[in-house]
Amino acid sequence: MKILIVSDMIDPFVYSSSIAEMFADVDCVLCAGDLSMDYIDFIVSTLNKPTYFVFGNHNLKELKYFHKEARKEDERLEEYPCGAVYAGFKVLQDTNLMWTRPGDSKPTPLLIAGISGSRDYNHGLCQYTESQMKLKLLKLVPQLMINKMKYGRYLDIFLTHATPRHVHDHEDNCHKGFKVFNEFIKKYKPTYMVHGHIHLYDQSEPRISRYDDSIIVNAYGHYVIDLPVTDISDIPVITD
Repeated sequence: MKILIVSDMIDPFVYSSSIAEMFADVDCVLCAGDLSMDYIDFIVSTLNKPTYFVFGNHNLKELKYFHKEARKEDERLEEYPCGAVYAGFKVLQDTNLMWTRPGDSKPTPLLIAGISGSRDYNHGLCQYTESQMKLKLLKLVPQLMINKMKYGRYLDIFLTHATPRHVHDHEDNCHKGFKVFNEFIKKYKPTYMVHGHIHLYDQSEPRISRYDDSIIVNAYGHYVIDLPVTDISDIPVITD
């Protein structure tokens, strides 16, 4: 299974008339935040592949359609017409995206857990403290336990905007990662964590790393990942 991951910028390789040819072998798309819904809608309509998204800390005009706290008092909204599936603060199973893990005898659905937002740095929308984020993650636990009993694993992909602490993050308040993400990864062991938020302006900054038993990938711009993972020997390891 090939998965196109995108975040944080309108990438000319994706926002292109040749997108369908360039990514013809992609099975699904994951959007890791700070993208306009118009851009996500373009990807959905041109690739016609299952697409999941979370919000970041920018491009939040449509957040009110998905979160009550982003609406004005007594504001009533119709459902937002979007071909992509919002994965924020949810655990999802896609039975149209079946894959077989090494050692398993039969295919099972792709298992995704999604988290929107960044650390609280100016009390804006979609920003959370460590304790607030911990509560958000705790609400995912019941469905993760069901996944474990049903499929033998908690999840395949942890889709977020922000990073774990000390994994691809920066030291300014806005771009510090969440410590609770580190704990979540260690406990629930996703094959991949896909995040955005960290812009790769410097070629020396890592896009992909290993942390505990998971592969952490920065989706900035665009990148393609594979399931199952074939070779991790050249991926640098980050430890606490």
